[in-house]
Amino acid sequence: MLYLKSFTFNPFLENTYIVYDDSKKAVIFDPGCYEKYERDELTFFIHDQELEVVALINTHCHIDHVLGNAFIKQTYGVPLWIHSKEKPVLKSVSVYAPSYGFHAYQETEADELLDNHQTFKVGNEELEIRFVPGHAPGHLVFHHAGTGICIAGDTLFQGSIGRTDLPGGDHQTLLQSIRQEMFTLPDETKVYPGHGPSTTIGFEKIHNPFVGKNARF
Repeated sequence: MLYLKSFTFNPFLENTYIVYDDSKKAVIFDPGCYEKYERDELTFFIHDQELEVVALINTHCHIDHVLGNAFIKQTYGVPLWIHSKEKPVLKSVSVYAPSYGFHAYQETEADELLDNHQTFKVGNEELEIRFVPGHAPGHLVFHHAGTGICIAGDTLFQGSIGRTDLPGGDHQTLLQSIRQEMFTLPDETKVYPGHGPSTTIGFEKIHNPFVGKNARF
């Protein structure tokens, strides 16, 4: 069985996720924790649930999803996994972080790359990896068939999609990624996005104004 815990951190209201299985092995996705109280909230849950953090993954490397990377790596001694196309995206964060008020941001580098991985193990459970560029050049989503969940980063939101006006973004590429890689998942798949509430593939296929059957944009 795979379990998911969500947190909402930083001024961007970014969703950070911890997924873990019955063996208590845990993976942290997109740690947006920057302030001490946010870090404390995350570490308290890990301690309370007696989890063993084994990996850190960025679905993509925009600032709001990587603010806690250094803290997680230092606290738990785990590797950071990203797609290779996100390396320059991650590198650039230290340049513009101060302009957003994040003067204490600590730069990190990837330890492992997910380019050639089709799956990722969380304890005894397995996540399917899908490549979904458009919002960011090396964006990945992670699907667990057993529980029907998808950690979607900033690709598909409830009633919306990720913005594509940032460096490396492309609107048509994102639409194609969603239709080919996400809308081919079962309709009942629960989508956990990088911001806002969860949704389902079936709901978005019908109602999403950007990629649904009656898309207006």
